[in-house]
Amino acid sequence: MTAASIFMTSLVTGVFCAIFAVVIDAVTDALAMWIAIALAFLSGFLGSLFAQLVLKRKT
Repeated sequence: MTAASIFMTSLVTGVFCAIFAVVIDAVTDALAMWIAIALAFLSGFLGSLFAQLVLKRKT
């Protein structure tokens, strides 16, 4: 895997997570710590899947 492909995957994942955070912030006012941790995990997990699908790469 080249440095450019690693950067692109990270960039797409970061953009997805940022959009996800904005949506979650709009939906909720305050979250319990365990919910925030679960949402952070979900955001990273889905962001990674999204990046792999967008870039059509298999791990």
